[in-house]
Amino acid sequence: MLDINPSLLNSLNEGINLKNLNMTMIALALGIALGGESMAVSISKSEYKANKVGIAADYKAAKAAWASLAGNPNDICVADAKGKEKIAMADLEVSYKPTRKTHYQARVANAEANYAVAIERCDDKAGNAKDVCVKEAKAAQTIAIADAKAQMKTSDANAVAHEKSVAAHSKANDQAAEAHKDAKSDKLDAQYAVAKEKCNAFAGDAKDSCLEQAKVRFGKS
Repeated sequence: MLDINPSLLNSLNEGINLKNLNMTMIALALGIALGGESMAVSISKSEYKANKVGIAADYKAAKAAWASLAGNPNDICVADAKGKEKIAMADLEVSYKPTRKTHYQARVANAEANYAVAIERCDDKAGNAKDVCVKEAKAAQTIAIADAKAQMKTSDANAVAHEKSVAAHSKANDQAAEAHKDAKSDKLDAQYAVAKEKCNAFAGDAKDSCLEQAKVRFGKS
């Protein structure tokens, strides 16, 4: 396995230089994260096109900088570069068309990008340690997407309620509660999968005890 020198690791952590994404984009991504797109001011079509070209250029530059690597370090670099590009493009869509849907897609893009890099890093491990690593990466992705879905459903329900009667507000609250319930269930399932995988490090009674504790902890029968 190749070692990555500290300076290269720093460049990986920084990711693609998003210098072309102006302050308007950043403000939009942060300011309307809860679905309040009605308050947003979209960037122009020319700004959108310019930023899109800039993101593609930064991705190509990142690939060239990491082309000398081989093996898993290269795989990690490629996943990191693709992930940063995917996130940047999703954030750009939010800036151009700030809707609840684009906000949701941006959060999913972030979850998927992080998962792709995490999975590549798991290849540096072996045996049960690798299995646990993969389960944890999947759990983190599941939790992030569950939160994104719950947020979008809540925003949708509130938007509908805003336009209708008091009864609609009550319905919106019910829908929001259901969305968060679904998200909680998805999270527990993902965390339970990690706990079970960790139990595989044991054998016999110790493993049985571990599995039983996992069931109790996550409410599994």
